[in-house]
Amino acid sequence: MTQKTLLNIQGSQIGEMNLDDKVFNVEPNINVMHLALKRQLNNARQGSANSKTRSEVSGGGRKPWKQKGTGRARAGSIRSPLFAGGGVSFGPKPRSYEITLPSKARKLALKSALSAKLEVMTVIKDFSELSEVKTKAMAKILSDVKATGKILIIADLKAEENKNLALSARNLASVKLLLPSNLNVKDLVEADSILITENAVNEITERLVK
Repeated sequence: MTQKTLLNIQGSQIGEMNLDDKVFNVEPNINVMHLALKRQLNNARQGSANSKTRSEVSGGGRKPWKQKGTGRARAGSIRSPLFAGGGVSFGPKPRSYEITLPSKARKLALKSALSAKLEVMTVIKDFSELSEVKTKAMAKILSDVKATGKILIIADLKAEENKNLALSARNLASVKLLLPSNLNVKDLVEADSILITENAVNEITERLVK
């Protein structure tokens, strides 16, 4: 077991938290993390780019000039790809960019990302002492626990003890909130500081240790 200091929101130590080495202290697999990140970015793409072919562009039903005798190249429609306003040859069509990754590989990627970020991870008991919705109070908490840069907070926002967290943090540009069930490689890799609640640690461990 790896031990991390358990803090309250004032930044004071209130105990120790045991982290399962199978989740938070594995050798980071960079290749699998790359594949998981690629999958996440690809699956987020809309794939809705669409260009019209010559058969889909309106107009062009009449032959623009006669076949012979004009000195010009023969043409059957002004909606040919050769004309401005014509169709597009081999242009983009709606498609899915989705790629798949085995569930074991996805779990390994999350474990690798968590382990790689263990040094910048701070375990918080909960946010129950945040008694009111106030951005200033949230900013002070982040200062007290020495969270800097891009800050990722992993917590169950629907839990009673964290009820004021989401509204207090939403106006802080450097803060991103994430449910434990939505844990992903991209947000972990991009974060400079990670705050995670005790319950979130237990939930993530239970999901990934299987």
